Amino acid sequence: MIKNKIIAIDYDGTCTEKNEYPNLGVLRDGLKGVIDLLQDNENILILNTCRKGKELQEAIDFLEENKIHFDYVNENVPFLIEKYGDCRKIYADIYIDDNNFLQNKDINWYDIFRYFLSY
Repeated sequence: MIKNKIIAIDYDGTCTEKNEYPNLGVLRDGLKGVIDLLQDNENILILNTCRKGKELQEAIDFLEENKIHFDYVNENVPFLIEKYGDCRKIYADIYIDDNNFLQNKDINWYDIFRYFLSY
């Protein structure tokens, strides 16, 4: 199982089914279980989304209502900022986004879980 990594996860189309922005969408099956497992294995999770302002806060609140918590939102982790300075780009060891993960397949959190088990 993957452990002690920084993982950046997109919101629209990744945490949720594809939807019409700025709608919040429907959570994807398996998301909470994989998030919990990753956190249990001491990974740092960053919600890495283009949402901002009211739409960002609504997404954060929606996730929290569903007991899904990210360590950081659209920001680098403090120890990396201290070491390298801050920049606009979010650093992560792994990026999960509906536009890049699993070669443009529809995001399936059960496949992502299997990927992490084999890592």
